Amino acid sequence: MPSSRAARALGLTGSLGGITTTATTGAVLISVSRPWYDGLDKPRWASPTIAFAPAWSLVAASQAVGAWLAWRADDERDALDVPAVSSYAVQLWLSLAWLLLFFGLRKPGLALIEAVVLWVALAMTIAEFGRRHRIAAALMLPSLFAVSYLGMLNLSIWRRNRT
Repeated sequence: MPSSRAARALGLTGSLGGITTTATTGAVLISVSRPWYDGLDKPRWASPTIAFAPAWSLVAASQAVGAWLAWRADDERDALDVPAVSSYAVQLWLSLAWLLLFFGLRKPGLALIEAVVLWVALAMTIAEFGRRHRIAAALMLPSLFAVSYLGMLNLSIWRRNRT
């Protein structure tokens, strides 16, 4: 239970560490796969590759603070909410899996299926966070919007580039 100042700081550090690991892995995969990605047939509404880093930095920061607030909400309940923490961890892993499938393995079809699972996991995380802390849940909404956009982009790329 996160009742001490040190435990709260550790929770924030862990939340930031998880999201930073995912974001860093994504940045590396995107930079390595940039020639492949740039060569894909994409819709006109696709954002330029250069926009990914600043947009995802804001989404990641929002997500990390939301997770920390949900975790801190346990102070008043004197117990750790395992479903909320677990759903957050699962959606982080699924975010990493999408990056690996799309940019690492260059498999937009598989990444599309995974994006649907990620969207559901994010919706579940928002619901779990909402039980604990409304602002924490609201801070996860940019992630849901971003995954919705990426899912639609993923679908469009998959359709346009099937061989």
